[in-house]
Amino acid sequence: MADTRISFKARLILYHRGRILLLKQTKPNGGNYTLVGGTVESREFARQALIRESFEEAGIILREEDLELAHLLHKVNGEEHRIVFYFKAYRWEGELKAKETHKFKEAEWFYLEDLPRNLTSTVRHVLEAYRHGQLYSEYLKK
Repeated sequence: MADTRISFKARLILYHRGRILLLKQTKPNGGNYTLVGGTVESREFARQALIRESFEEAGIILREEDLELAHLLHKVNGEEHRIVFYFKAYRWEGELKAKETHKFKEAEWFYLEDLPRNLTSTVRHVLEAYRHGQLYSEYLKK
């Protein structure tokens, strides 16, 4: 039996004036739109990781009490299992901009009903499930 690898991620659904924040990846990183967030590192909880990643990637300062669990994704890609916590927030501080310029080109706001065509397939799946009120979904990467 093959070893199963499990990783944990945290992503942000940040609202402002009815729109959500997406980061556009640089061409070498796919050139698609994605949500702010990243890997939960050792000795971190998901909300702590999201707070750290949000500041590193987009200059956003969040507080744990402003983060509400919106969706949980179990994604399988080969032998890797990924558990992704999606938190929504309406409040933040800081100067919003794509800070990790080697990974992201820009930060933009979009309505859930009018998302860009080049949204990553995983984020598209999650936002569709989220819009339909599903707290949990599964995604098999093909």
